[in-house]
Amino acid sequence: MSALLIRQVRIVNPGREITSGDVLVRDGRIVAVGTVPGSLRAEVRNPTVIEGAGRLLTPGLIDLHTHGVMHSLYESGPDGLHAAARELGRFGVTTVLPTIVPQIRDGWLERLASVAAAIPSVRAVNIPGLHLEGPFMAVGGAACPTLPGDLGLLERIIAACGGRLAAMSLSPDAPNILPVIARLREKRIPAFLTHTRASVEQTEAALTAGATHATHFYDVFYAPPETDPGVRPVGVVEAVLADPRATVDFIADGVHVHPTAIRAAVAAKSFAGVILITDSNIGAGLPPGTYDTPWGYPVRVSPETAARHATNNTLAGSALTMDRGMANLLGWLDLPPEQIWAMGTLNPARLLGLSHKGRLEAGADADLVLWNDDLRPAQTWLAGNCTYEKAAR
Repeated sequence: MSALLIRQVRIVNPGREITSGDVLVRDGRIVAVGTVPGSLRAEVRNPTVIEGAGRLLTPGLIDLHTHGVMHSLYESGPDGLHAAARELGRFGVTTVLPTIVPQIRDGWLERLASVAAAIPSVRAVNIPGLHLEGPFMAVGGAACPTLPGDLGLLERIIAACGGRLAAMSLSPDAPNILPVIARLREKRIPAFLTHTRASVEQTEAALTAGATHATHFYDVFYAPPETDPGVRPVGVVEAVLADPRATVDFIADGVHVHPTAIRAAVAAKSFAGVILITDSNIGAGLPPGTYDTPWGYPVRVSPETAARHATNNTLAGSALTMDRGMANLLGWLDLPPEQIWAMGTLNPARLLGLSHKGRLEAGADADLVLWNDDLRPAQTWLAGNCTYEKAAR
C-alpha cells in the first residue's frame, strides 16, 4: 500500500473554494482533504510526508491541444511521444491529448497507429487518447489539410487509432461535415470546431449535429466580409459565444489572443465554459533562442513573440507551457482564483468526461501539483507517484 501525506497546504478545489489543511493519498487516490481523521492516519502506515509550508496544492493541469514541447513532437512517432511526456511534469501537466495534424499521404495512417499503440506504455503522464487537428478543414494553416467530410476516411482514421482517438478538430463549414460530426458523436469522440469562416447557420448546424467545443478560439476563426458598410458581419465567433452548448479554449500567451478577448468569452460563458490550452510546439519550455525543427526551417522562440519562423517571422505555433498560461490567466482575469484554476483542471476534465480528474477531493485521482510562490511547480504527482521535483539550489 503506497501512501502520501502532504501537510499544511492551501488546497485548491477548482471552481469551488481554496481552503487550508492536509491531503492524504493512498494507492493513487485522494482519501482525505483538509483535516485528516486520526483513524485514517493510524490506518495508513509510514506515508511519504511532504511539508507544504502554506503553498498552493492543485489538481494536475490538463492540456487538450499541444503538438510538442521542448525538443519533441508527438507526431514524430513513439519516441517523440515518450520524450515529450517525460517533460510535462515540470510544467504541472498530468493529463494531455497529444495533438497531431493529419498528413493524408502514403504511410501516414501507419505512423498514426504507431503513436496510438505507444500510449499505454507512457508512464509519466495520463493520455486519454490523441487529438487530431483535421483533416476535415475549410481553412488551412499550420500544415492542416483542407478536405471535405469523408466518412470512409474517418472510419480508417478511427481504426488506426485503435480506440485511442479522444478528440477531432474540424471546420463547421467544410463540405459534408455534418455526417462526420454525427458519427463522432455516435462514437463519443468530442468534435472541436476550428479553422473556419463559417456562418451563424453553419455553426449552429454543427453544434446541433454534436460538436461541443471551439479550440484555439479566435485564432483562425474569420469574420464574414462586410457587405453592407456600417453593418458589422456576424459569424462563427458570435455564434459560438451565444450558444450555451459550446465551450471554448484559448492559447493564453498574450500573443495569439488579447486578454480582453478572453475576458469577453468569460462574460459570455462564465468561468466554467473557458479552458486553457497551449497549442505548443517545438521550443515550448526552452529558453529564448532559435531552434531547429523537422520542417526545414528553424523557429525563434521567446515569451514576448511566441514561436515564429526564423526567416519570415510568421507564427509557427505556440511557445506556451501550461504553468505560464495559468500564471497569465491569474493575472489577467478578475475572478476568484479557484475559478481560474478550473480553466486548466476541472473544465477540460469535464469536457473529456474524466470524472476522477481535475478535482481535489476524496475519491479523485491523486494527480497533484505543489506550487512555489512564483507559480512554477515544486513537485508534480501522477496517481500519487512523483513525476517531477524541482531540484534544490
